[in-house]
Parts: sequence; C-alpha cells; structure tokens
Amino acid sequence: MFTNQLLHQLLVAALFSVLGLLILGLVWLVLVKVLPFSLRKEMEDDQNVALGIVLGSLILGISIIIAAAIHG
Repeated sequence: MFTNQLLHQLLVAALFSVLGLLILGLVWLVLVKVLPFSLRKEMEDDQNVALGIVLGSLILGISIIIAAAIHG
C-alpha cells in the first residue's frame, strides 16, 4: 500500500513537472515571436546583460505562477 501511494505521488509530481515545463516553453516561444528583436543576437552577440536579467526574472516569475497554479 505504501509503495502504491508513493508511486502514485511520484507519477503525479512527474506529470505536473512536465506540464509546467511545457507551459514555460510555450511562454518562451510566444515571447520570442512577440519581441521585435532577436533574443539570441542581443544576448550572445551584443552581450546585453540587462536583457538577460530581465528574461531571467520573467522566467522565474512565470515559473512561480505555474508552480502555484499546479500546487493549488
């Protein structure tokens, strides 16, 4: 009984993790399409640190929202 409950919880956690990653990836794709400039060029070629910080903050914020939505 304990192993069945543990396996069920692990399966649910894995499912929600994959779902959260898919949603985060979808948000990233929308962001790439919406922005009028190339994220890769700005961060890699132009060494735009400010853009990297803003995008990192955006990803963290969206991740927290997704985690809260999944947690209930």
